[in-house]
Amino acid sequence: MSDPVGALGVQADLATFAAHGCHALSAITGLLVADSARVEDMLEIDTDWLVGQARVLLEDMPVAAFKVGALANVEQVTAIAEVVSDYPDAQLVIDPFLSSLPDSGLLDDDLVTAIRQLLVPQASVLMLSQVELARIAETWREGPSEGMLAQDVQELTGSGCQHVLVTGTAGSTPGMRSNTLFNSDGMLASFDWQHLPGPFVGAGSTLSAALTALMAHGELDMPDALKAAQDYTSGALAHARRFGMGKYVPNKFFRIDTLTSHHDHT
Repeated sequence: MSDPVGALGVQADLATFAAHGCHALSAITGLLVADSARVEDMLEIDTDWLVGQARVLLEDMPVAAFKVGALANVEQVTAIAEVVSDYPDAQLVIDPFLSSLPDSGLLDDDLVTAIRQLLVPQASVLMLSQVELARIAETWREGPSEGMLAQDVQELTGSGCQHVLVTGTAGSTPGMRSNTLFNSDGMLASFDWQHLPGPFVGAGSTLSAALTALMAHGELDMPDALKAAQDYTSGALAHARRFGMGKYVPNKFFRIDTLTSHHDHT
């Protein structure tokens, strides 16, 4: 998605990748009409144009990792699944549900099912909240989701997904939240983080992009990459800026700004 605010979607990811020393390529799935408070509308990019963007780039340059964000329709899911299947050695991070969209993509049963069946089995990491996990689980089971987190994750890892990252679970102490990483053997790691009041736009996108960048470098194992991505995201939120009348935008370059500010005062 292309966000004119630069808070989420491709513009935000480009900044996060650059902050981690990566050069990012982009294929746009949709154009948003949005400000810092809300998304008003979205123009879906024709699937042939989406595939064209991706194929031309990938024939020219090697890639170490893919991040797949919000998708507009089943046709886009099918096309992207086919593209990434041609690059099995590249890491694939899927963060498909954008909370800033009016329905986050969660209301479309066919879209959610297509993501689970076509993209999730190829994923190195699928990132989603507890609500999103429960929603995707509705595509294979009925009944209440309470207490089903471990079983739902196991269903996804059993389909071929290497890791499932469940965000925003209850932390070990009051006022804390936790991001929990699972693989086929169960819980792999869990890291607490301080809940900040915000409100923020693009916090989840910042985390998934940072994780993708760190995985592209290939220097850390998955738990360490998640911890580093979470630390970066926490810093971006702590230094967030409110440019308009809406939500706070994570500061992707807070480390550079902090260093510059330190030099200005020495």
